Amino acid sequence: MARKAGQLISRGPHTWLVRVSLGRDPESGTRKYHNKTIRGSFREAQTYLNRKLQEREIGRLPRAAAISLNQYLDQWLTTAAKPRLRQKSYTDYEALLRLHIRPVLGTRPLGAIVQFDIQSVYARMFERGFSARTIEYTNAVLQSAFRQAVRWKVLAEDPCVGVDWPRMKRREMEALSVEECRRFLAVARETEWFALYALALTTGMRPSEYLALKWSDIDWHRGAASVCRTIQHSKAGFLFDDTKRKRSRRVVKLQNFVLKALTDLRKLQRLADDTGCQVGHDLIFRSSTGSPLRQRNVKREFRRLLEAAGIQPIRLYDLRHTAATLAVAAGVSVKVISDQLGHASISFTLERYSHVLPSIQDEAVAKVERMLLGSLSGASTQVLGMQAELPAF
Repeated sequence: MARKAGQLISRGPHTWLVRVSLGRDPESGTRKYHNKTIRGSFREAQTYLNRKLQEREIGRLPRAAAISLNQYLDQWLTTAAKPRLRQKSYTDYEALLRLHIRPVLGTRPLGAIVQFDIQSVYARMFERGFSARTIEYTNAVLQSAFRQAVRWKVLAEDPCVGVDWPRMKRREMEALSVEECRRFLAVARETEWFALYALALTTGMRPSEYLALKWSDIDWHRGAASVCRTIQHSKAGFLFDDTKRKRSRRVVKLQNFVLKALTDLRKLQRLADDTGCQVGHDLIFRSSTGSPLRQRNVKREFRRLLEAAGIQPIRLYDLRHTAATLAVAAGVSVKVISDQLGHASISFTLERYSHVLPSIQDEAVAKVERMLLGSLSGASTQVLGMQAELPAF
């Protein structure tokens, strides 16, 4: 006798158990069911049953209910996420899921997870003191996994849709002033770190980019550096990877004093290269043994130099913001700045550094005014007679 695909079982007044057969587990051979208690009228329970039977027919419910979220995430990370992500991004994805999602929802059937469950996870993270940015990143990773499940027709819809997270407060950007830059460089010039910080301050490269630079990336004739890789440190050691995005691969012009500092550094390295160590031998910035520099050591030295220069501490990454802010203040084209920083778009650069633009706009208006009035002063009498008709500047 064939088993029923779905059943409605009375569990009391206005309470119904909806049971949908999911077939046999391919590995254990045991029968699996989707069970849901509905509190309401018979018609409401019947409507729910009909919807689940429809989903069952198109092949979504059985797979979603037969595997746990942990099982699905394992498959998604391996087959969908890892091939398209940089190693650091993949490590971050795995860590966010392992720390925040799996402990709470990992054993639940994939198809049983709803918006309320996810919202509860984020509320719990917020109560534990995690920032809104961390919660937003966690949601982005989880939503990417669920969207893939929808594309694979494992889920009918993405349960992350409609979930809210705390409003993210944008961290105020910090940058050194021109005077602070001079003091910082004056202190750094007396150390072996001068070339590194001078390059970081003037090019706006990310730490993972300038720590991965090799001497072969320097075009001495053009006075430029090619950014074509990044470096990350993990438990397995140092890993060279592609840049953050396609636009991050770029050629950055170097200032003359930075080229001079690099030349001096190269001479010192050639004199010191008598250890026979070949690890990272072509790296520009390396330890005394030839191995890549760790970011934590670069940050520690950066804080020490700031203190020696009498400057309030800022993040190492803020040297990138300093380079951009100085360029905007100097009147450099936003398009040029965006290309130099390797931003995804000019609009991102404009949004990121909009706080600097008002003063630049004032200067631009003043320049146009001088240009127009200057040309009028040297024009013919006929043209000068038109000056009264020009709008007031």
